[in-house]
Amino acid sequence: MSFSVRPARTSDVPFIQAVVEPLVQKRILLGKDSVVFYETIQEFRIAVDESGTPIGCGALHVMWEDLAEVRTLAVTEEWLHHGVGHALLEQLESDARDLGLSRLFCLTFEVPFFTRHGFEPMTEEPIDPAVYAELVRSPDEGVAEFLDLARVKPNTLGNTRMLKRL
Repeated sequence: MSFSVRPARTSDVPFIQAVVEPLVQKRILLGKDSVVFYETIQEFRIAVDESGTPIGCGALHVMWEDLAEVRTLAVTEEWLHHGVGHALLEQLESDARDLGLSRLFCLTFEVPFFTRHGFEPMTEEPIDPAVYAELVRSPDEGVAEFLDLARVKPNTLGNTRMLKRL
């Protein structure tokens, strides 16, 4: 079974929504409106099988000059445990390096997967007060989750905040 990873296209949004929806129902991922996926499509990578059919997705969301979040990493049921998640994460890490980033953040229930890929549970990461003051103004939920703000606590229950240094 072979597959490849490519940049997402706007025509991939229905697939992204379909592959994410079961995870939203299980409260593993947060649901997003279609408009959000279209607005952020350039952040996504899509894994496709030999016929070009999408089988997985993942996104890299830049949060600061040295920091990005791995988001919406999902694989279709039939392609789980075939290296698709690994390939998507590898591509997102490569994209992060190309952008000059040095840290990747994720909020996940899949701790063993991310641990195998070099992520570690976050301790209270010291953030420069000036950077914190800028980040705290962001309306982005992922930034709030990174900062561990009280307003996103319901989103983070049971999840582990993880960080990888590139």
